[in-house]
Amino acid sequence: MKLVKAAVAFAMTAALTFAVMPASAADYPTPQQGEWIAKDFKFHTGEVMKELKLHYTTVGDPKGKPVLVLHGTGGSAQSMLGAGFAGALFGPGQPLDATKYYIIIPDAIGAGQSTKPSDGLRAKFPKYNYDDMVTAQHLLIKDGLGIKHLRLVIGNSMGGMQTWMWSSKYPDYMDAAAPMASQPTPMASRNWMMRRMLLETIKADPAYKNGDYTEQPPMLKIANVFFGIGTNGGSLHYQKIAPTNAKADEFVDKALAAPMKADANDFLYQWGSSADYDASKDLEKIEAQVLVINSSDDERNPPETGILDAAMKRVKNGKVYLIPASADTRGHGTTGSMAKLYAKPLAELLDTAPARGM
Repeated sequence: MKLVKAAVAFAMTAALTFAVMPASAADYPTPQQGEWIAKDFKFHTGEVMKELKLHYTTVGDPKGKPVLVLHGTGGSAQSMLGAGFAGALFGPGQPLDATKYYIIIPDAIGAGQSTKPSDGLRAKFPKYNYDDMVTAQHLLIKDGLGIKHLRLVIGNSMGGMQTWMWSSKYPDYMDAAAPMASQPTPMASRNWMMRRMLLETIKADPAYKNGDYTEQPPMLKIANVFFGIGTNGGSLHYQKIAPTNAKADEFVDKALAAPMKADANDFLYQWGSSADYDASKDLEKIEAQVLVINSSDDERNPPETGILDAAMKRVKNGKVYLIPASADTRGHGTTGSMAKLYAKPLAELLDTAPARGM
């Protein structure tokens, strides 16, 4: 395993929220929407859904080199189209120039416009996990879109963990993989402890009513803000924007006052789906050239534990690009919103990864 530390100097105006700002339509071709139905989809629990709707967004010409982009928990394809990610990667001359690449961004099971609990089944929806999501994504790419091979799979946070799974589950399907804000190791330690508390807080709200609520439980927003501050944002960045008690209160007040459109059942399923994640057992199966992109201030995947370093020793052709912490990075949120910090190594990955197309 080769560790590469990013030497990055940049300046940007600090923001008090993590809202995704849309990139200008002129920066890259207009995104197109589509959906495909997976018939008789079988979940890992054995439950079968007669029709599973998978919504997806594409950018670029279908004749371009296919790239699969995977979003994070609670997001959707739309969350990957912001100026900080798509605006730094999809434009002319950028690493994923949409005039050369065909970019496919699925809404995961339970998210965006794909089938989800709030469509009607509520808490009776099958208990899906990451493996179910990856299986569905593969069906969409292979059967729905007829794509036999991918130039790159790249994902952030949950999408990063699923990129690890793609790499070992379908090792011949891609040339390169770029898992971001993730590790191929079991969901455990503080990462799972905080997720578990997030779920328990919402379920303990009397207004949740075992999923049969008529209005969104008030603790949904409070728990989400608490979890977000505790596992995202970057310690140095928070110190910069909230160096006093008054400033800290101002941040929390704005976060709690901001509208939240999430549905509690969807939310619980999305975060609960990570419980059994563990991509460590099949690392030797990975054939793609791997570039792990993490931030050194990632609260959920702290590099000081050494578990990523140990895992990378089992990857045939992989390296880590570690973005150094600063007052302007965003901890776990860095990779999803600041693609300019790793655009160069990503471009190098695409320039050097051997084409293994079928």
